[in-house]
Amino acid sequence: MYYIDEELKQNILSEAPSDEPARQLFFIEECRKILSERAEELKRHLTCCVNTFGCQMNAKDSEKLLGILTQIGYVPVETEDADFVLYNTCTVREHANVRVYGRLGVLKHSKDKNPDMIIALCGCMMQEEQVVEKIRKSYRHVNIIFGTHNVYMLAELLFDYLCTGINRTEILKGTDRIVEELPSERKYPFKCGINIMYGCNNFCSYCIVPYVRGRERSRRREDILREIRNVAAQGVIEVMLLGQNVNSYEYDFPGLLEEVCAIDGIKRVRFMTSHPKDLSDDLIRVVRDNPKIARHIHLPLQSGSSRILKLMNRKYTKEDYLDLAFRIRQNIPGIALTTDIIVGFPGESEEDFIETMDVVEQVRFDSAFTFIYSKRSGTAAAKMADQVPKDVADERFGRLLALCQSCSKEQTLKYQGTTGEVLVEGTNAKDPSYLSGRLSNNSIVHFKGNSGLIGKMAQVRLDEAKGFYYTGTLL
Repeated sequence: MYYIDEELKQNILSEAPSDEPARQLFFIEECRKILSERAEELKRHLTCCVNTFGCQMNAKDSEKLLGILTQIGYVPVETEDADFVLYNTCTVREHANVRVYGRLGVLKHSKDKNPDMIIALCGCMMQEEQVVEKIRKSYRHVNIIFGTHNVYMLAELLFDYLCTGINRTEILKGTDRIVEELPSERKYPFKCGINIMYGCNNFCSYCIVPYVRGRERSRRREDILREIRNVAAQGVIEVMLLGQNVNSYEYDFPGLLEEVCAIDGIKRVRFMTSHPKDLSDDLIRVVRDNPKIARHIHLPLQSGSSRILKLMNRKYTKEDYLDLAFRIRQNIPGIALTTDIIVGFPGESEEDFIETMDVVEQVRFDSAFTFIYSKRSGTAAAKMADQVPKDVADERFGRLLALCQSCSKEQTLKYQGTTGEVLVEGTNAKDPSYLSGRLSNNSIVHFKGNSGLIGKMAQVRLDEAKGFYYTGTLL
């Protein structure tokens, strides 16, 4: 390990700005100096690997984390045989925690071979006290631990570890601070996510997110628009506005969408995720009237039973949801509606499940993410009586999945033989002579074409619907 003496460290700390993001940019530069010296000693570049678990918000955070690390001087690699390994964790389901523990066990062997390897953990899982306590006790080879509220502090925490070699844990219980304008290493040069808000105030009874992401905090409208103008100038043509519930954005979400559509260079705008209780007629109008806004709304249902929805604390009924879904379909031709559904929530009867099936039958979702309920400690639902037996939940899940797949196939068949505009995202993983991209409604299309089209919009005839995707011909 490579340290600097305490006096020099204190001198450097005394020069650090107190304001953000200037403070983190200062520590990025100090880490870069230390890393540069180490690279000279080793006569090679130092490498980093960032692995992301979870949602689009985590993926966006990982782009920032990777941006900070590359600015410091690390070279990104795909494998965990790296000098710096970071897991950006998810904790929506306890199975996600188990996966991380297993991966940490494997990393212990890598660190035994390379004692100078630095291992860091961040993200939602780190906001749980019992998790952090377990890691510090049983996984002492983890060097840096931080949470969702101080993702921006990676350089500062790394500087401290590089100076002392002492493991560092920094978890904030909550924050009203939003720190952006730090380096970011985007996965795609032509599309990216843009955070418009953080946190959640809904407290659905099955969900841990409000406890680990904190209360809702909205970014200033002018900051969001400035960021989008900047990425548009760098060649981004599609942006996805991100939030746990974009409809509760504090400064008028439909109005923000209209302003984003007016930015030069932006050709397509997406957003994720909408809560049914907050989706307004004004938003429906804005989507309808702005062709740049993707013809896709993700509208989590969770259950079709009003009784179960009340137990879930979702704050809408089956009738409310159906009315909203029909108004969206009626007002926005060609819109794709996708959803999330939980099967086997505590107390769910066969009658409740049939209500869910009825909503799927009526709405005909373009696709659905279906889950069997699993207990999540720390949530209200985990303490509920009448947990549904596994075999019953499994059987219901099978029926729901078959219906959802049938609806998806039916929806894709509607557009077979038509022409659509595809944002080309890359070459096909199975056949490099094919390109893959997405339509405005988020459907995937595979077609033969030249790699020079990647990152551009292309007109493609949708020759054959394959259930969840199309094969097509470039026009």
